Amino acid sequence: MDSQVLVALCLSLLGGLSTSIGAFFVVVNPAPNLKMLGLLQGFAAGLMLSISFLDLAHNAINSIGFLKGNLWFFAGVIFFAIVANFIPEPTLAPISDVKSKKKNGDEGGKDMMKKHRRQVLFSGIITAIGISLHNFPEGMAVFLGSIKGLRVGLNLALAIALHNIPEGVAVALPVYFATESKWQAFKLATLSGLAEPLGVIIVAYLFPSSLSPEILEGLLGSVGGVMAFLTLHEMLPLAFDYAGQKQAVKAVFFGMAFMSASLYFLEISLPEDLSL
Repeated sequence: MDSQVLVALCLSLLGGLSTSIGAFFVVVNPAPNLKMLGLLQGFAAGLMLSISFLDLAHNAINSIGFLKGNLWFFAGVIFFAIVANFIPEPTLAPISDVKSKKKNGDEGGKDMMKKHRRQVLFSGIITAIGISLHNFPEGMAVFLGSIKGLRVGLNLALAIALHNIPEGVAVALPVYFATESKWQAFKLATLSGLAEPLGVIIVAYLFPSSLSPEILEGLLGSVGGVMAFLTLHEMLPLAFDYAGQKQAVKAVFFGMAFMSASLYFLEISLPEDLSL
């Protein structure tokens, strides 16, 4: 069990700290290329959909039956829908609005600008808290995937890492605008990603050292539901907004093809029953 927790921690750190990559983009260039971020979101959405439907849900249905597999899957959907209802949505839009006001005349003067900065800083902090809460179940997903095997854990960590880069931008951009401190922006975005390995640590002590195969497959089916809801509720809308519908859809199918290829490669490279 210790080795499973260690592997899950390493994989979740890979995913969680990818928020630092998004923060780095902001530090280097405070006006990030939103189209590129949209394409990246579309690509990550393709990875997530492929994992959710072609791997996790598919294996759950084959292992525990159609009815039970679907019940576990939709339990994951409902769980994350409830969680998402209480988490503020990360957004980059207010920053451009405030910056345009800054450029267009003296309308509010310095006092108005200070007020805008406070509001933007508050929105950045709320976004960081929301993303931290959002990353917690992702850490749980990586842990459960690692119990199943290295292949599942790696695929989940890769998809989540790509998904977390724009989240790092969403945290760092308002903080950098409000504080004009690159370090504060980078630090807060990085800390928001550390909720993911924290989720691994907590869930590792909630679950018994050995789960029955049926429960494990059911939980992984639920993880598939969580990932599917996350993709359709958050990632695809952002991809459409930033990259345009046609380009985003292309990125989604490219991501699905990439994940299918990686699933095949890992299938032939790793023993099928590998559990770490």
